[in-house]
Amino acid sequence: MSRSKKIYALLGVLLVVCVATFSVSRYEEHKEKIKDSDEVVLKISGEDVTALSWEYGSEAFSFHKDEKWLYDKDQAFPVDEEKIADLLEQFEELGVSFAIEEVEDYGQYGLEAPSCTIRIETADKQFEILVGDYSDMDGERYVSVGDGNVYLAKEDPMDDFQLQLSDLILQDQIPTFDRADEIQFAGAENYCVVHEENSHAAYSDDDVYFVKKGQERQVLDTDNVQDYLQTVKDLSLQDYVTYNASDKELSSYGLDDPELRIAVQYTVQEDKDKEQQKETGSFTLSIAQDPKEKKKAAKFSDDESEDAEKITAYARVGDSGIIYEINGEDYQALLMTASYDMLRHQEVLPVAFEDIDQIDITLEGKKHRLTSNKKKKKTIWRYNDKEVKIDELRRAFTNLEAADFKKDQPEGKEEIGLTLYLDNENYPKIQMKLYRDGGSLCVAVVNGEPVAHVDRSDVVDLVEAVQAIVLE
Repeated sequence: MSRSKKIYALLGVLLVVCVATFSVSRYEEHKEKIKDSDEVVLKISGEDVTALSWEYGSEAFSFHKDEKWLYDKDQAFPVDEEKIADLLEQFEELGVSFAIEEVEDYGQYGLEAPSCTIRIETADKQFEILVGDYSDMDGERYVSVGDGNVYLAKEDPMDDFQLQLSDLILQDQIPTFDRADEIQFAGAENYCVVHEENSHAAYSDDDVYFVKKGQERQVLDTDNVQDYLQTVKDLSLQDYVTYNASDKELSSYGLDDPELRIAVQYTVQEDKDKEQQKETGSFTLSIAQDPKEKKKAAKFSDDESEDAEKITAYARVGDSGIIYEINGEDYQALLMTASYDMLRHQEVLPVAFEDIDQIDITLEGKKHRLTSNKKKKKTIWRYNDKEVKIDELRRAFTNLEAADFKKDQPEGKEEIGLTLYLDNENYPKIQMKLYRDGGSLCVAVVNGEPVAHVDRSDVVDLVEAVQAIVLE
């Protein structure tokens, strides 16, 4: 190699070394611009914001404020203003833990193609916040607020802004309340339930819900009513199918003439010791099965039931334009347990055994009498002046529940008859007779009126419990 070529080669090497040295020095200088920070880099009052938009992935949302927040693409969309306020809250004071000044390469922080771009407008300013990569090392997100720097934000904007439109709808709410004062069913069931204390129809102090028929009252099981109301309150109203239903659309969901309409008047009592804290309110819930499915369901016989997972059903609160899809299990629970027979006491005689003072029994043509003597917390039962154990009779009596509430007139043999004398001013005396009805059921007749069918096996248990006492 000639001397001149060697010189040129050495100059080339020297140039590469100089460039590398310069790059390293620039990198060292760049490193010196990275520093810890504990400052607030952005302050935007949520009350001053007039527009908010953001983009991430293929999603894009934009809202503006005209007295209330409106969705730019459809101003009929019911915007959850609290949700918008929550989104803006982190920009009231955007705190950072790390600052990178005079950034040369935004791409290394994911800010050339940001994960999310947020734009906020006030009356006189516009802000653009770019959200970049997530730093696993620091556990924070890179952001840019337009001042040339990159920051690690203490709060990750993606936690809040990675939303669907459904997350921003002002959902209808079923209120939380302490008690229902009145429940009006219409549609598949048509009757009114009222809440009353100290009713003459109550079997005990626990009985506070009654079917109202003029001045007449038919007692309901308080636990059953409360369970039904809890099903109403727990109903999930999240999956909306439309938020601005027209009258025509209502018919396509079966809600122009709903299968069941539940109107509740309620009381909220924040402090049960302060009567003045009571608040009252009301709401209406309507439900219906998809009309096309309902036609197909008509082919099911009385002995068959639809698979809840295959049911498409809808719900509407009041006159709201939002229609929700609800799952089949909730639909069936609301529709099928709304009847009087499902909400009433399932016991043939819903009396507390402790309230019984005397039992007159008719069994196989013979009459027997059991009497009780209450001494403080202990009750002693006697038959023919002899103390007897009553545990099996108590258990058998308590187990007498309705298999169904068909009111068939008795045609079979009387299995057993009981006349109860109670320490109960509403029901001092109740007569019950049980008649065989086929091989597996008995008809229960209370005070001369057929009430329900009872499993004959339970009646046999009662007969055997009585025989164990009177034959001993």
